Amino acid sequence: MRSVIQRVRFASVEVDEKVIAKINGGILAFVGFCRDDSAGDLEYIASKIIQLRIFEDENDLMNLSLSQVGGELLIVSQFTLYGDARKGRRPSFSNAMTGELALSFYNEFVDLCKSKHMNVKSGLFGANMNIDLTNSGPVTILLDSNRLY
Repeated sequence: MRSVIQRVRFASVEVDEKVIAKINGGILAFVGFCRDDSAGDLEYIASKIIQLRIFEDENDLMNLSLSQVGGELLIVSQFTLYGDARKGRRPSFSNAMTGELALSFYNEFVDLCKSKHMNVKSGLFGANMNIDLTNSGPVTILLDSNRLY
């Protein structure tokens, strides 16, 4: 599983010209699932997102997590995180999880995050979404459960 997280001041998801979810400070998490992912990958990424210390404390040091600052979490599915553009000019998505299974993993991931954090919103899986955000910092981090450091 991969996630690109951004610390944001504001983020919203629009589908068919209607805002379906928005947050006013916290983390925007784009998530994609690999065909080999398991429940352990979901747990790893969810815990990282909730506990990663990317918010400033009183000394302007990144020492606080999303839960410590009471921030909101907006989760957006993005299978293109598994786009492989190393060959040719068109990315291959052969490592991405298939749609029906990915939908199940996405819903499970959203529920898992909700069980760990109160303020969780989500986009609409498989929809053509417009994302509006104001990045804070900017702070943008790539998380990959298959590349444990």
